[in-house]
Amino acid sequence: MTENLNSRNVEQYLIKNPEFLKSYLSKHGAPDITHKDGSHSEPSSPEIKIKRLPNFTSGRINSITTSIFKKYVEGNLERIKKTSKDRNQLLSMSEDEVFMELIRDISTELDVNVLCHKILKNVSILTRSDRGSLFLVRGSKDNRYLVSKLFDVTEVSTISESLHTEETEIIVPFGRGIAGFVAESKDTVNIKDAYEDPRFNKDVDLKTGYRTHSILCMPILNYEGEVIGVAQIINKVTGNHEFTKQDEEVFRKYLIFCGIGITNAQLFELSVQEYKRNQLLLNLARGVFEEQTSLERLIQKVMLDSQDMLKCERCTVYLTEDSTNKGGKNLTGMFAKILKKRFYKLLALAVHQDPHSEDDQVQVKAKPTSTKDVLFSMAFDLHAKDGGNIRIPSAAEVANSRNAEIARHVVLKGTPVNVSEIEIESMFGKVVGFEEDGYKTKNMLCMPIFNNEKKIIGVTQLVNKLNGVPFNENDANIIEAFSIFTGLGIHNCQMYENACRLMAKQTVALEVLSYHATAQQDETDKLVSSEFPTGQEIGLYTFEFNDIPLDELETVKCTITMFTEANLLAEFKIPLEVMCRWTLSVKKNYRPVTYHNWRHAFNVTQTMFTILYTGGLIKKFEGLEVLGLLVACLCHDLDHRGTNNAFQVKVASPLAMLYSTSVMEHHHFDHCIMILNSEGNNIFQSLSPAQYRNVIKMLEHAILSTDLALYFKKRGDFQKLVQSGETEYQDPYKKDLLKAMMMTACDVAAITKPWEIQEKVAQLVANEFFEQGDKERSELGETPMAMMDREKKDELPKMQVGFIDAICLPIYKMFAEMNQKLSPLYDGVLDNKKHWQQLADIHERKTTGEINGP
Repeated sequence: MTENLNSRNVEQYLIKNPEFLKSYLSKHGAPDITHKDGSHSEPSSPEIKIKRLPNFTSGRINSITTSIFKKYVEGNLERIKKTSKDRNQLLSMSEDEVFMELIRDISTELDVNVLCHKILKNVSILTRSDRGSLFLVRGSKDNRYLVSKLFDVTEVSTISESLHTEETEIIVPFGRGIAGFVAESKDTVNIKDAYEDPRFNKDVDLKTGYRTHSILCMPILNYEGEVIGVAQIINKVTGNHEFTKQDEEVFRKYLIFCGIGITNAQLFELSVQEYKRNQLLLNLARGVFEEQTSLERLIQKVMLDSQDMLKCERCTVYLTEDSTNKGGKNLTGMFAKILKKRFYKLLALAVHQDPHSEDDQVQVKAKPTSTKDVLFSMAFDLHAKDGGNIRIPSAAEVANSRNAEIARHVVLKGTPVNVSEIEIESMFGKVVGFEEDGYKTKNMLCMPIFNNEKKIIGVTQLVNKLNGVPFNENDANIIEAFSIFTGLGIHNCQMYENACRLMAKQTVALEVLSYHATAQQDETDKLVSSEFPTGQEIGLYTFEFNDIPLDELETVKCTITMFTEANLLAEFKIPLEVMCRWTLSVKKNYRPVTYHNWRHAFNVTQTMFTILYTGGLIKKFEGLEVLGLLVACLCHDLDHRGTNNAFQVKVASPLAMLYSTSVMEHHHFDHCIMILNSEGNNIFQSLSPAQYRNVIKMLEHAILSTDLALYFKKRGDFQKLVQSGETEYQDPYKKDLLKAMMMTACDVAAITKPWEIQEKVAQLVANEFFEQGDKERSELGETPMAMMDREKKDELPKMQVGFIDAICLPIYKMFAEMNQKLSPLYDGVLDNKKHWQQLADIHERKTTGEINGP
């Protein structure tokens, strides 16, 4: 029937049936062969002239094709319902009619699965074969294989019965089996008895119970002659059950059009995928650049979009340490330079700056040489089962995560990783695909995230596709584009955050500078020319020292005395004028708040001086360390506003925006550095660069240690050292721990003073707390906690007892056990606790009505 089917016969048919051609072109013809009046050109001769493709910059869009494409993408394309020809109808048709039926199928069917299913059914009918199958080529050029697309298609089977999905498809490597041989050789294979051919796999028959006799298998080629698929028909049901040369010719002609249909449909499918991908990327780009106020929300949006598009069980984004730098030093460009020059000059915050150089010496981190050098500062984990809720793993979880180890490998190599079975991937050593929580990793796609400087700032990691198959090249291309936008978004978000931080620095700086000023020259000269008392005369070496009788100038003189008698001015070549100016400037930069003012700083410094010299701890420290500790004590509450860290966070103050933890302590340290860098106030001017860096580091550590939150974290380690009998404290960590505990002991030392002093100071502390409580009540509309609630001022004795038990007694007891010379501090606390407990008991008895009186 179709033995004479060739291009010439088709051409003659079209010439003899112009109405068919006109009808076909009106439905499917390109605009290039349409006249201006809307009619179509009719061929006047067999010769067909092909016009050049229009230039895309000037060519008009085919509105009909665009409409069909949009409907297909949106899933609204209505399929033309056609009745399939049964066996009798197809066998009764002429060769020309069969051929035209095939042309109509190819021209109207965009779904390659439906088209190929119909072709295989027709071939089965025309060749009188029992069933047929279609395999498509997948993989890269170096690793190609076949996957079953349609399997066991018969003249009565439906497409849903025959179609193989990614979960059910059969994979056949090139060169293996009959289909693999045909794919590799491009030869036709006609086997009369399958069981006599060694290439035939009998296991399939054993599993299905079907008996294979004859097989006709052919390659499907594209226009370049490359294999894009393999089709086979099985068991001819008539005659001697062997496929003839005529069957081969029918099969070959059909497969020519099958190849055209597959190529066109695959190209159309690729264009649809590209369109959807571009739409998703455009949507992601909009989201990325709309969300710039929060890095966490940005990452969440990216992860949700990634997981939704690639349909995976788990999505994790790891950010490297550099990507979450909170210091504002990763700002780039002219805008950043202007901000830095203006704000840092204004603040003079040369925290890590060598005084002998003009510019900051930014330490460049070396490129990691192993995965141990790769550190992630933050991770975001999203499970499909969690309904879009993102979890932030702890640092310990990230450190121990096997999936995170693969992400570190991606950072180290700078290339993507796509693995199908983690268990057999020797590149990761002992990684076995199980997380600590028992989660099973079957396949994974990891892609590095780059910033604008081509540096890796993170890794996007997708785990386990929902359909169970490995991630493919298309998935890798999509996530690569996602990672590019993610990198841009992170950079944009950090630019915004850092700009806000620098603006906050400006606000704080202007506020500070509008209130404070450096000591005047005449004031400095007057102090330099005055006489300074000795430490013994004024009682600076006693734990019972009382500053209340001293006036402000006398406290300044006593400060100079402490530095002088510690031999710090002589040892570090500090000019007396500079020392006096710096001390006066520090005093000026304390606000006149109720308690955390200059006198508090002076008392803290005196306690440190006494602990060192009277308590005997001076032997454990070098001169530079003594200098650092005394300076830290004097500056530890600079510019205190009379409110604590929690209040700063509640009111979202510029300070809270500037520092994420230990808000006020960071500000005190920065303010200390600002004074040191003010003209004529640098008491460290004679230090070597190395000494300068060390003392600045000590200052920061000591001042931050006055945050009680850090004290509670470190107290347990210090207690272990004391209980173990440690006496030397020469190990750097142990010495830093000792310094931290000393700072806390000095900061709360008012609790160790004689009762007459302690009672007055406690009232000052309470009044400052009550003032903060009043602000919380009036400005925030909140009820303050008890210790700051003025309405509960009668409970002060009880609260003082609680303060002593929770904070004071443990630290002073440890110091007394460590060194008997420090016992006066512990004894003073115990004595004051008795007094406060007595007052608390009296208040309790009054409350219960046991006694009367005010």
